[in-house]
Amino acid sequence: MRHALALGQRGIGRTSSNPSVGCVIVSRAGIVVGRGRTADSGVPHAEAVALAQAGAAARGATAYVTLEPCATVTRTPSCAESLIAAGISRVVAAMEDPHPLTSGDGFAKLRAAGIEVVTGILEREARQAHAGFLTRLGQNRPLVTLKIAQSRDGKTATAPGKEKWITGEEARRFGHLMRARNDAILVGINTVIADDPELTCRLPGLEAYSPIRVVLDTTLRMSEWSKLATTASKTPTLVFTTASQGGEALRQRGVEIVQVARDARGRPDLAALLTELSQRRITRLLVEGGATVHSAFLERELADRLEIFTAPITLGSAWHGVVDTLTTLTTRNGSRFNRISQRKLGADLLESSVAKA
Repeated sequence: MRHALALGQRGIGRTSSNPSVGCVIVSRAGIVVGRGRTADSGVPHAEAVALAQAGAAARGATAYVTLEPCATVTRTPSCAESLIAAGISRVVAAMEDPHPLTSGDGFAKLRAAGIEVVTGILEREARQAHAGFLTRLGQNRPLVTLKIAQSRDGKTATAPGKEKWITGEEARRFGHLMRARNDAILVGINTVIADDPELTCRLPGLEAYSPIRVVLDTTLRMSEWSKLATTASKTPTLVFTTASQGGEALRQRGVEIVQVARDARGRPDLAALLTELSQRRITRLLVEGGATVHSAFLERELADRLEIFTAPITLGSAWHGVVDTLTTLTTRNGSRFNRISQRKLGADLLESSVAKA
């Protein structure tokens, strides 16, 4: 099952609204005869890939899958029916698929065909792996990850005219990998104006997996000459605003303007924004900032994960108090999260946390 989970991890961010499932087929002699993950764009499913590789060796074998095999024919044949037809004798699954088109029916079909079914193996790990799919299905919004880069004294930006990067090259490369593993990336308009970012993945070989770009822009201040606007014809770009007029120059560039309701502060309502992204089949959203945007997600308790990069530098009182600190962002919300891992990336430290259930 760990092998299957590792296979599924390779497809995160590439399988559209489908979960990135992993499947490993093991013969009665204990030999791996087939393996696969959900293909890019979501089809074929992991079971179909593994069965094609196994061929006749699948007969009498055990299939290990990270999610219940689907029960109905959609864009792809029913995986439960495919496993039955291939002569699989045993299916070991990490968890049930809560999608209403399957939700236990896949297991029922397998058992009705005389196949032994074992469930709940590494279920916690599978739920983490499929968190975007589960959040969209259960809460009608994508999984939200806040990516925060800070100095040792908790500053999240440098003073004007200074080096804009807080973290080192290895941490920044990992940040680009995070972009490739999310369906969409979000920043506020102040970040767009200050940094003029591209918000693409620039890791060699992963450029094609740049996420959809999302900007919070209450009054449509984004310039038609910004990098986001001038590249919108290549990489989809959405601007969420409360303004009912304007933005024609942006639209001509290919930027999509989406008007949503105002929150109590007059800004685009984050819950409405997340619902809209869910309806666009977005399952994983990476929020890169800035501090005001991070704070808004934390205050509304709409953040599911924190990825905090801490650099071994001290920025002091630069920026005259305008830059928020991580302490300010998380003091009231810190108890909502459990740290699950930490790792060194060059000189920097990455701490990963998830919201408590």
